[in-house]
Amino acid sequence: MSNKLGKINRVDLRKVWNHEARHFTNWLAENLDILGNELGVNINLIETEASVGKFSVDILAEEEISGKKIVIENQLEPTDHEHLGKIITYAAGLDAGFVVWVVREEREEFRRAIDWLNEHTDDEISFFLVRVELWKIDNSLPAPKFEVLSKPNDWAKFVKSSLMGSTSETKIKQKEFWNGFKKYAQEHNTILKLGRTPRPQQWYDISIGFSSLAHIALTINSLDGSLRVELYIKKISHYLIF
Repeated sequence: MSNKLGKINRVDLRKVWNHEARHFTNWLAENLDILGNELGVNINLIETEASVGKFSVDILAEEEISGKKIVIENQLEPTDHEHLGKIITYAAGLDAGFVVWVVREEREEFRRAIDWLNEHTDDEISFFLVRVELWKIDNSLPAPKFEVLSKPNDWAKFVKSSLMGSTSETKIKQKEFWNGFKKYAQEHNTILKLGRTPRPQQWYDISIGFSSLAHIALTINSLDGSLRVELYIKKISHYLIF
């Protein structure tokens, strides 16, 4: 006896978000955690329709711990030159650390353009091209699905910098350690929020949901192999937990 299964159906974006600015941008601003989970970045909203000179970016946000600016530009249409120019203008005007271009449909030449930007910039800025879709099972409510089409190759950037002599062997080991730590934590269903991409440094910050107040900081000492865990309270001090 076979189990009865539902049928997955794709939903036209415009049937749910008829107006890009009023409907989709407002919905996304209230659900940035869904996008953030897909990107591996903890996103906090700053404002919608943020001014950049005579223009305005759909969503201006920040990375929860580092405070780096995140520019999010939405396009419920196929990618085009106008929006490619916009994301570069907004990134420059706001000194963004992350640029996210959310689209209904991507054209290959624009995917290659985002790949090119990631390949020819340093690790201080990251570009993402993301496709948004809506799906439902039989007569269920539509559910959003984000798919990252283009993203920075952080490891390739890191290796490139090491080959240029700007990264030491210690930095390489630090990067490998934090990558291993993050992988282990994810495989063991930790409750820790490890959205941040590991970097070649002796510390790794972990969000605890109070970005404006406090976060956890892990620090490794490569000389004696010790690991220190601290609770860092902003504008006050930090103290050792164990």
